Amino acid sequence: MAGKTSTAGDGFIAGRRTAARLLGWYDAHHRDLPWRVAPARMAAGARPDPYRVWLSEVMLQQTTVEAVKPYFARFLARWPTVAALAAADADDVMKAWAGLGYYSRARNLKKCADAVAERHGGRFPDTEAALRELPGIGAYTAAAVAAIAFGRPAAVVDGNVERVVSRLFAIDAPLPAAKARIRAHVEAMLPPERPGDFAQAMMDLGATLCSPKRPKCMLCPVSEDCAALAGGDPELYPVKAPKPEKPLRRGAAFVAVRRDGAVLLRKRPATGLLAGMAEPPTSGWNARQDGATGPEAAPFAAAWRPAGAIRHVFTHFELSLTVWRAVGLDMRAPEGWWWSPPAGLAGEALPTVMKKAIEAAIPGATRHRAIREAGA
Repeated sequence: MAGKTSTAGDGFIAGRRTAARLLGWYDAHHRDLPWRVAPARMAAGARPDPYRVWLSEVMLQQTTVEAVKPYFARFLARWPTVAALAAADADDVMKAWAGLGYYSRARNLKKCADAVAERHGGRFPDTEAALRELPGIGAYTAAAVAAIAFGRPAAVVDGNVERVVSRLFAIDAPLPAAKARIRAHVEAMLPPERPGDFAQAMMDLGATLCSPKRPKCMLCPVSEDCAALAGGDPELYPVKAPKPEKPLRRGAAFVAVRRDGAVLLRKRPATGLLAGMAEPPTSGWNARQDGATGPEAAPFAAAWRPAGAIRHVFTHFELSLTVWRAVGLDMRAPEGWWWSPPAGLAGEALPTVMKKAIEAAIPGATRHRAIREAGA
């Protein structure tokens, strides 16, 4: 720890002392989250529901707590158990997930529920190794469910934990190269008697006090152990390698509106980006400057009129879509496509980028407002 030279044994003892102080802080200052069992209830014998722990962890991947809360509540109300989720229609799950992003999570959510129902009789296995064998569960999620739901001594390392540990030990290697060192420190600190609370305490510390900018070090329960604070600038950690600039891809979206206000939609292919989600028809997306983004790229002839452009950032590239609209149409939907009425559009499995395109053409369309008078 900061300012001391110690043996490995001394370091182990110091790490456990840090963990004890952190748990004391967590007992008094933990966040009240709908998927969490508070430490007082844990002490009284209550135990977390593995289904809720797993569902929350999947939803929270690269998504904020506040964004997840309403989705978590709706999923639980509709599918209160993993067996209920396994029995659900996959399209209904995708619709319920729409807007939360990173849609492979929703597809894997359904696959995992199916596997738990079929292989394990509707009960999650209780070890990291067995959890890793389920579809869509990687190292982090397996450790989180094992520790929080089952009390297994698993090292749970998310972005908040990486930041806390990087600062505690002033780890100057950049991420992601530093991940192994960070995990080793977490494993050394891990208290075997409360591994789930320890994991959640580390997450809460990173989310509330040890923030990326302007951390509240004066309130931190482990500030006296923090090597980064002793060095004078905690914001230097974690060190991150420079991010490469994201390439730009271009395309066009064609929002067709029937006379009664229904919008023409189709389902994207079953594999690839946004697989299985709904969309207004779009052109191909490519990085060429001369790529077709005008009416010539439309799926059928109509009085297409410009409706602006939208941008959306994906993990590996940025997308610019020129939006076109045609209104007052009276045609049958092509095979496999469908007309979504105004009242049902908000319930379609539309990813955010497609909602942006429809909103550019018909403001308010995906927020329950009628679109019949969109204008010719």
